[in-house]
Amino acid sequence: MEDTARKAEILVVEDEDNIAVALNYLLTREGYSQTRLATGAGAVDLIRERKPDLVLLDVMLPEVSGYEICQSVRADESCRDVRILMMTARGSAMERRKGLAMGADGFISKPFELKELREEVRKILSEPRGASAQGIADA
Repeated sequence: MEDTARKAEILVVEDEDNIAVALNYLLTREGYSQTRLATGAGAVDLIRERKPDLVLLDVMLPEVSGYEICQSVRADESCRDVRILMMTARGSAMERRKGLAMGADGFISKPFELKELREEVRKILSEPRGASAQGIADA
């Protein structure tokens, strides 16, 4: 089962180069296929086109916010199986609730430990879509 998860396609939507480099290192090491966008513009179209297994989505992006992207993806029935892990430097409980309410499957605060992110990515990819958001919301 883990071999299937290792081949998952991940779209990283992150404008900060230093974080993108760290994510690239982690995801490559874990064996995931990945693509990066450095802006929110075009993210929804790319998600609709590719339907990645997981989107690592920064909340604060140039042009279009992560919340807007998440909301648009969740409104598109053809993307219902796409999982979304939101990332933000604003790690408040209110931000987390907002992201989960918009349909994110998980929410992680920056700065994060690579181990913590790796575990969250594995968890989200191993669960049916929507299951992980409920677990975090209950926490």
